Amino acid sequence: MATEKDTPDPPPVWARGDAFPEAPQGWGWVDAKGKTHPCDSPEKLMDAIRGDRDGSVNLVWTQENPRMILPEELPGTGDALRAARERWTRDDLEDVKHKLRWFGMACVGFGGWAFYQGLVRAGNPAGFPERLNFAARTVLSSGQSGLALLMFLIFAFIPWYQARKRRRELGEWDDARIAATVPAMRFETWLAWQKAPTTRILLALMTVVGLAQLFCHVRTAGWDSLIAVFQNWDGIAEAGLVKGRYLQGEWWRLFTAPFLHGNIVHFLMNASALIYLGRRLEVFARWPHLPMVFLFSACAGGEASARFVAAPSVGASGGLMGWLGFLLVFETLHKSLVPLSARRRLAAGVFLTALIGLVGYRYIDNAAHAGGLLAGMSYAAIVFPKSSSTERPNSTVADRIAGGACLVVLAASAFLAVSRIIGG
Repeated sequence: MATEKDTPDPPPVWARGDAFPEAPQGWGWVDAKGKTHPCDSPEKLMDAIRGDRDGSVNLVWTQENPRMILPEELPGTGDALRAARERWTRDDLEDVKHKLRWFGMACVGFGGWAFYQGLVRAGNPAGFPERLNFAARTVLSSGQSGLALLMFLIFAFIPWYQARKRRRELGEWDDARIAATVPAMRFETWLAWQKAPTTRILLALMTVVGLAQLFCHVRTAGWDSLIAVFQNWDGIAEAGLVKGRYLQGEWWRLFTAPFLHGNIVHFLMNASALIYLGRRLEVFARWPHLPMVFLFSACAGGEASARFVAAPSVGASGGLMGWLGFLLVFETLHKSLVPLSARRRLAAGVFLTALIGLVGYRYIDNAAHAGGLLAGMSYAAIVFPKSSSTERPNSTVADRIAGGACLVVLAASAFLAVSRIIGG
């Protein structure tokens, strides 16, 4: 007689047969925005998969399947998928090579100009080795050269490396390889379809504060200043983590600074990380832990920054790194919830963040990143015990009360930041 212990656990929610919506009649596909595209025949559907240039074919349906499935799960799509990926990876690699060339030229240009300025400032009386040494130190200390190198790394080198890796892996794309990618792709596709209202609330709060900064920036510098996307926004002195004023008693800056950003690029990078990490945390660990981890990690990161970094700090990076650290530990403790390849991508995110922080140490608050990461990891290790269950943990009444209170604190902090920015 079978016992409860002998009953196998169900698959994780993203791997179940009912993970995706019911299929309409006939054949067709769904894009990443959820728009359906009916097809007249299986051949038309195969043509759509083969002609997919950028991953637009998110899900497919056929008469044989009651639910939508991934293109990789549809029998007989191997050749069409390989043809689509061949074109996709080729175009992607060509695009990033173009960026690599232009960002590389900018990096060399800024570095060359700093080197020339160093030679000029060294003066003729100095010997050539001394002038060369002084010019090299000028390049290393140049803010423009450092920023150019950081942008080269973020927007050119890392995308080029990833595109080259995808292109190389395409040579191994046989039917077995396609089948092996299904769990990770199914996980990511299912996750993208999930609602994450608390994540959207935090994004909205960050956007409101960003708009207040932008308003004051335009009011001060005019509309023409928006062309300079790396130009610093206003509001940092009024609500950012200005270390001297914080340590002298303006404790509220620890709560307002995470909602401010230095410029539009800083804002957009953090917003994209917030959407992905927030949804992943909210869906698997439940919504109350989203504001609790963010608030705890942002405060820990801000405190670390106040102790180790003299320059003013702004940005949600401490809280976001807390989410990243939380997910690393939480998903390790709940291995059955998430495929291994998806967990490895989180670890790769930590490595890339550390690399970017090393290159851009003049502009990136590594103390806030490290403090937030460790806080998030500690939270997950303390709050969530190890489990082999494939079911997502449920939130308790105490969790919902504490999470709601933290969400109120975050909302109040955002509106305090707006009032300080506009009033200042």
